[in-house]
Amino acid sequence: MEISAQEIRARVAADWQGIMDVVRQKVALRSVSAQGITGDHMKESAQYVARIMREVGVDARVVQSHNPDGSAGAWEVIGSLETNPDAPTVLLYAHHDVQPVPDPDEWDTDPFEVTQVGDRLYGRGTCDDTGGIAIHYGALKALGDDLGVNIKIFFEGEEEMGSASFIPFIEEHHDEFDSDVIIVADSGNWAPDVPSLTTSLRGNATCDVHVKVLEHPVHSGQYGGPILDANTLAAMLIAKMYDEDGALAIPGVEGGDPIGGLQRDVEETDMRAAAGVVDSYRLAGDGSLASRLWTKPSATVIGFDAHPVDGSFNVISPETTFRVSLRVSPLQDPHAAMNAMVEFFEGNAPFGADVHVTPLDAGMGWAMDPDCEASADAAAALEEAFGVAPVNKGEGGSIPFIPELQKIFPDAQVLVTGPEDPISNAHSPNESVSVSGLEKDVIAEALLLDKLGRN
Repeated sequence: MEISAQEIRARVAADWQGIMDVVRQKVALRSVSAQGITGDHMKESAQYVARIMREVGVDARVVQSHNPDGSAGAWEVIGSLETNPDAPTVLLYAHHDVQPVPDPDEWDTDPFEVTQVGDRLYGRGTCDDTGGIAIHYGALKALGDDLGVNIKIFFEGEEEMGSASFIPFIEEHHDEFDSDVIIVADSGNWAPDVPSLTTSLRGNATCDVHVKVLEHPVHSGQYGGPILDANTLAAMLIAKMYDEDGALAIPGVEGGDPIGGLQRDVEETDMRAAAGVVDSYRLAGDGSLASRLWTKPSATVIGFDAHPVDGSFNVISPETTFRVSLRVSPLQDPHAAMNAMVEFFEGNAPFGADVHVTPLDAGMGWAMDPDCEASADAAAALEEAFGVAPVNKGEGGSIPFIPELQKIFPDAQVLVTGPEDPISNAHSPNESVSVSGLEKDVIAEALLLDKLGRN
């Protein structure tokens, strides 16, 4: 029998303090995977998540993964809850590791003690991805014995570190991932009061570009002029990546339009404010702002080997290396994009300098099937919970395990949801989650699970 949105809302409200406690207790665990994915703090984090999942009926346990070379990997949480062998099976995903806090002084509150200010909870991981854990916990708690689907869970312990052991872990635990629908609660909504289904994620391709002009350093006064330093040559090469309008100009790197069509463009004023863009800066590129953020490629120099200004002296730098992170269109093969980058950099060496590219990571993007049954159920559940129709949105970032998982389980319908919103500041100081938005997310997932159980 269908459970009404009103009933689900009442159940979530009755247990809301318990859901808030999950957020507070989880944030306090300081589960920073960058401080060691095999550490005791990460094991404690996994054990906590397994315990709260057992509270809502899931037979959850902590298992340590292994890296491709066989070394010890992350502490993962897996488990299952079977209600009916003939019912659909839903895999719930979130990650229990969080980003580090390099400088606590940049925060207005203690990053590892949840502080509520108005409608927002501040703390590291509140939205990314403790909020996702709370959504799964709250939805299962609200449904209780009325749950009509079989549940499998996977709470990852190294998502913020690149998921190096993810594929070996799936291979070791294949049956515990096999499911009809996968709900990934690691994204967000258009706004705290406007829900979204994430329709796409960009892929990524990262490489190091090494530029060499001299066998050794030389005096800039004696040789400067005919010989340009490696940093300047690298800057020339970097500048060629974009045309004068700021559109990426690397041949073979493809773009695209928003998946499922553009329902609403990103507001420039809001985006500039959220990113802290200086007033004088003119946004680069062309086309809708949404396409530039979600489905067109972008290249970013994320590292550059150069002598610091402090202590610099008059010498021509003989060589340098810079690292480029390319966000790839959801529908392009990242290896093809990587090959295009290699050809571009090595084929455009300024003044014949020695340029060599070392490919690093490449991860496929992902595009939702907007016509699948689970997508329709999710859209309906979100509208019931929030009271307004969802606005589909893409994400400029990557969640590489999603395309990998769908490659292994091609028949699974994948839904990407989550508690973030444009002012959540995931990965940044003053990370936060909307209290009212999180409550509606819990209600929406409970309604979605109920709908999936009646299909």
